[in-house]
This record gives sequence, C-alpha cells and structure tokens, in this order.
Amino acid sequence: MKRIILLLLLIFSNSVLSQNVEKTIVLIDFDTNLPIEDVTVYIAKTKQTLLSNAEGKVTFVLKGISTIQATHSAYNEIKLRSTLLKEKVNVFYLKNNVNGLDEIIVTKKHPQKILNELVHNSKNKLTIPARLKVYSREFLKLNGNYAYYNDGLLNFQLYRNDKNFKNTILIEQNRSYGLLNDEIRDDALGYNLDNIMENYYNFKYLNPLLDVDSKSKYDFLIKTYSANSDYNLMVVTPTEGNKGLRDDYTILYDRTKKLIVEVSTIVSPTTLANVKEKKVVGSKNIYKSSFKAIYRIEDSEYYLIGSKEEIGFEKIERKKTTDIEVKNCFVVTHFNDKPFTYKDYEAFKDKTLYNKKNSILTNYWDVSGLTSTREEQKIIASFED
Repeated sequence: MKRIILLLLLIFSNSVLSQNVEKTIVLIDFDTNLPIEDVTVYIAKTKQTLLSNAEGKVTFVLKGISTIQATHSAYNEIKLRSTLLKEKVNVFYLKNNVNGLDEIIVTKKHPQKILNELVHNSKNKLTIPARLKVYSREFLKLNGNYAYYNDGLLNFQLYRNDKNFKNTILIEQNRSYGLLNDEIRDDALGYNLDNIMENYYNFKYLNPLLDVDSKSKYDFLIKTYSANSDYNLMVVTPTEGNKGLRDDYTILYDRTKKLIVEVSTIVSPTTLANVKEKKVVGSKNIYKSSFKAIYRIEDSEYYLIGSKEEIGFEKIERKKTTDIEVKNCFVVTHFNDKPFTYKDYEAFKDKTLYNKKNSILTNYWDVSGLTSTREEQKIIASFED
C-alpha cells in the first residue's frame, strides 16, 4: 500500500513539474525575417503580460494549458494554444499589416482639439483603483561606459481622489550594481517612483500639445491606420523653422472608443541640428531623447502595460564635460482591480531604486516580462563579476 501511495505521489509530482515549464517565444516579421520588438504577449491562464525585447523574445513559466495572445499595433494578431509550444524556444512569424497607404483625414475640428478630448476621455477611462505588478529596469552610461544598473519587481496600488492621484509602492525584490555619487544621481534622470505612474495616467508627456498656442508651434495631422481599421494615427511635428528642443509625436488611438493606445515621442536629428549648443557651466546639451508608452484595452479594463524612456546628454562642468546616457523601461506584468493589503512600514518611500540594498529571493529577471537581450545580459554579468 505504501508503494502504491509513493508511486501516486511521484506521478502527481511529475505532473505538476511538467506544468511549470519555462518557455521562450521569438516573434519574427514574416516579410523581413527581422525580430519584432514591443509585441504584447498575454498569457490568459495566469493573466500575465510580457513585451518582446529587441530580439523579438519573451520568456515565461507555463503553468498548465493556456491561450496565448500576441498583439502589436502594426501586425496581425495571433492566438495559439500553449500545447503548440513543443520546444523550449518557439519561433512564430507575424504579418505586417501596414501598407504605407494611410490616408490623411480632414476634420472640421482641429486635431489639437481632438487630442485634448482624447486625453480627457483616456484619463477618465483608465481603470482606477488598480494594482499593477511592474518589472523595472535601468541602465546608466558615463562617458561611454556602463556605470550603473538596477532592476526590480514593484507593486503599485493606484488611487484617484477627486483630482489627486496617489500610489503606494511595495518592493518585492530588487538588485542594484554600481554606485552613484550625489552629483551623478541628480543628473541620472531615472524613474521618479513618486510620480511616474501619475505622469503615465495623466498623459503628462502630451502636455506641450494641449495648450491652444501649440497650434502655432506644431503641425498636426491625422491619418487612417491600415494595420488596424479601428485605429487612427495622429502625427505631430514642430513647425518649420522651429529652433527649440521640441519632440516629434505619434499618438495611436481607438477612434471609436476615443482611447489612446500608444504614445511615442522622439527629438529628431533635424531638431537637434537646429538647437544652439550651450556652453554655460551646469547646462546640458541633449543629443538624443525618446519615449514610448503602451496601453491595453481589454473589455472594461484599460491600463498601462509598458513604457520606455531614453536620454543622452553632455553636462557642461567647470573643467570637463560629462557624457550621461540613461535607458529605462517598465513592464506591467499583472493587472488587478483589487487593492493589496500592507503595513505602513512596508511601503517604499524613496523616489528611485538607486543604491537600494539588494533583496534577491528568486531569479525574477528571467521571467520578468521583459527578457534581457544577449547584449544586456553581458552588461549585467559584467556588474555581477
């Protein structure tokens, strides 16, 4: 009898283990054979969200049989059953749906006013209160060399009372390599955890376009979006002859629901070439700057699923010039509209993860929601060594 029980336990144990298997999906453009970055991969069973990296790769732990959905604003969506993932690494090809023939839309209402309405409606429709489990990653380069790295698993509890936006943060795990002195830390421009979610949920990055006088500073254009008939694309560029440091914007939105799906900004090479170089001590000459935020619309739920920011600048000091580059990313791996419980002392009070003491319980970065590329793995390994 004992032998039978032991045999049953072994069978059960093996069954459980077989249902918790690490899998990798690589997403490739059907026509170009190149990897696709920023594909949203949703695991229905665990309600986990992942974003593909620059190699088109996502890695996750498969817990039983599940439907897997892969979506990208420029590609046909695919849905598959996890039983199709026969190998540890599985390659799938997505068909690009952008045909380059998007038509310009002429509207009676100025696109700038339409954008104001989009922002207003999107802010009101974002699901709050909400709990977001987030994987955060930051790289810092000083004078061309990687000097600092951190990542972590964070839980954000979001609230909105009247016009006030609040969040509580709990840190599950984190690691930090390299030390930043106060002088560099002030210039690192990493995520300010005090207000980062407020910025995303209030679409702060679009503020320069929301004032009436932005009509004289920017050209606004609305196009159809051939990749998805439900979407329109708003393109906003600085007016000709502009000499200020202004971004180019693209805003992808659901034209029926009037909700923003993606926001991207970049300072174009043309704009940078027209900006006068600063020479005053303490000033900064920006030579690259970009931002992207992606939002998910799923039935009645609407929430942030990822963001990326990158900036590079030269800081003018008294006897030298310091080159600083910062690259940050957020991935919301799980969403829930139920609040978590916590004790006040457990809440994270600092603004950043810079130089926070390491707390590593698992290899959380391996199934973080954003798999490291081979180049990033080498950089992180160099810090660990």
